Amino acid sequence: MKTIGSYIRLALFVLLAYLLIEYTVETGDQSTFMVYPIAWLVFGVAVLVVVALEIAVEALNSVLYKALPEDKKLGFEASQAEESKVMLWLKETYHKMLDKKPIENEDEIILDHNYDGIKELDNNLPPWWTYLFYATIIFAVVYMVRFHIFVDYTQHEEFEMELAQAEKEIEEYKRTAKDLIDINTVTLLTDASDLTAGENIYMQNCIACHKADGGGSIGPNLTDEYWILGGGVKNVFKTISEGGRDGKGMVAWKQTLKPLEMAQVASYVISLGGTNPEGAKEPQGDLWAGNE
Repeated sequence: MKTIGSYIRLALFVLLAYLLIEYTVETGDQSTFMVYPIAWLVFGVAVLVVVALEIAVEALNSVLYKALPEDKKLGFEASQAEESKVMLWLKETYHKMLDKKPIENEDEIILDHNYDGIKELDNNLPPWWTYLFYATIIFAVVYMVRFHIFVDYTQHEEFEMELAQAEKEIEEYKRTAKDLIDINTVTLLTDASDLTAGENIYMQNCIACHKADGGGSIGPNLTDEYWILGGGVKNVFKTISEGGRDGKGMVAWKQTLKPLEMAQVASYVISLGGTNPEGAKEPQGDLWAGNE
């Protein structure tokens, strides 16, 4: 159980490393431990928790040991020894990663010169550092061959590829977040699913004033090229959202319909253009010469 305390300390070191990496000021190498006191608070709490856990583990260890019968204590001590072997293996692995001489053997690597009695050790570079350095050399060679000899792609081409990918992601986002539509971003929807949804909304809310075929009754004809408040999906969307003219015209639907639903019904209304149903009302408003 003593090993548990070591694992807790290891977790503390990992937490400290995370804080040092995560909370580093971009404008310099000063950690935000110096800028954000909350980082100190988190680290301080972590230290207290570790200390408390280690004390609790030691206390529990002592209580369990005293409570064991004599014939069980040997097994308990054996388990403790097994945990010590694990800790010993971790220490040995750590020292191998550093490749350093123990203090008692440092006389083997003392250089034969000194300055004012100050001696220098000839320590080897840690293996992890050496292997990482070799990895950077291999990466540099592969990079040079790929981009400077075979010219896989240039930075400009990479930018264009990333820009195209970003545009695809934006389009996908728009398809999955259509309720963010507003008067400035609404576009004409042409998918059959959107037009069917728009037709259903129209049949539920609009036929009383515009008829099922869009020919108009109380409200104006929606199938001709004349519009009172402007044609095109943006104007139709705005009219549906904000309502018609003050004192007359239809009510605002923005409190009843979602942005996507208003875009769907606006697109469906646009799709009625040119259908010329029988008995349609005479044109009202101005001729719309827009592109939609």
